[in-house]
Amino acid sequence: MNRLTIVLAVLGLGLAVLLFSGDTSRIFGMRTDDFGRFIYLLPIALMLAAGIWARRASASETLRNLMIWLVLILGLATLYLYRQEALGVGNRLLAGLVPGRAVVVTTSEGDQEVILHKLLNGHYEAYVTINGQSISMLVDTGASMIALSREDAERVGIIPDNLEYSMSVMTANGRARAARVMLSEVAIGPIIRHNVPASVAQDGKLDQSLLGMSFLSTLGSLQIQTDELRMRD
Repeated sequence: MNRLTIVLAVLGLGLAVLLFSGDTSRIFGMRTDDFGRFIYLLPIALMLAAGIWARRASASETLRNLMIWLVLILGLATLYLYRQEALGVGNRLLAGLVPGRAVVVTTSEGDQEVILHKLLNGHYEAYVTINGQSISMLVDTGASMIALSREDAERVGIIPDNLEYSMSVMTANGRARAARVMLSEVAIGPIIRHNVPASVAQDGKLDQSLLGMSFLSTLGSLQIQTDELRMRD
């Protein structure tokens, strides 16, 4: 393994630590800013050392080596300075590739916003945490409350056989009976609500659970922009 490979490996590891450290104030006992300066100053020191190692090299080869190090330094510094933007782009890309994965961004006002991308079928799907369990749900502003299928109700700790199916509701499979329940906790990203009214449909009457207005109406804002649905607490 030559020196350049070792240096690139060290720089890549340092950059990865910076990118995924989040809001950690210290890294390996150093303040985050000091660690970042150390990482992007390291190539400078190595560049000077490379100049010493290459004393016998021609002027053109020395200049080429210096330019390589300069590009590495500038690239590393740019990635460090724009690390938050890079993480945001990566999250958006992942959300576009993984249906239902929410992207959490911080607005210019300092508020957090949850972004969902439209599926190919034109709907918005989200992984919602209900009573500690992750459930795939369709966002449905036409549903007056959260509606759970029998399978999802069992996953979140509800016993469907003990419920009283006294409500009449309209589903994609036609009119059905449903039971009223109260969900202890419903969360999507950083947005968390407690004691949320919901319903459980009879067995086989609901193909996928719905994220309805008993949750959506509590949001600060709910906006659809092109192919994105934005929720703000």
